[in-house]
Amino acid sequence: MGFTSALKGLFLVAMAASMLRVSMANRNWTNNYNDTAGWGWGSYHRPNRTDTASRNIVVGGSDNWHFGVNYTDWASKTAPFYFNDTLVFNYDSPNKTFSHSVYLLPDLWSFKNCDFSGAKMVANITEGRGNGFEFVLKQWRPHYFACGEGPDRFHCKNGNMKFFVMPLLRWPY
Repeated sequence: MGFTSALKGLFLVAMAASMLRVSMANRNWTNNYNDTAGWGWGSYHRPNRTDTASRNIVVGGSDNWHFGVNYTDWASKTAPFYFNDTLVFNYDSPNKTFSHSVYLLPDLWSFKNCDFSGAKMVANITEGRGNGFEFVLKQWRPHYFACGEGPDRFHCKNGNMKFFVMPLLRWPY
């Protein structure tokens, strides 16, 4: 038990350090000298001032939410995610072959093992049609999403229909 707690603690410290690094990436922490002249503390870059509003992000991009897309890979390419960004899950109406849902898993272990025992359903099999289901990132914590459909949670375990995001703070400029 102690080893598991130590791993969770180490993971949380690593996650917090990573979040701090990413959230400060667009901060101008240098003086106004260009580093090529040898006077600056680091290379100067202009802060991204256009990314201050919340975004609507379609999960999976043009692929939407369906079986066979690696959503963990999609999330890493789409990151960073920020507070008040809205994730939009679009998926087809239920049919005989595939139906989809969206669950919020409680922790990393559940995410890794596709264990839905403590999960909360946030969208059922019909809520993703039309304009899709929207989930707003309003809490500073990891959000673990997965599809709970298929025999023995097949979509999560074998279809890569799972991903996690950690919303970051937007720095005021």
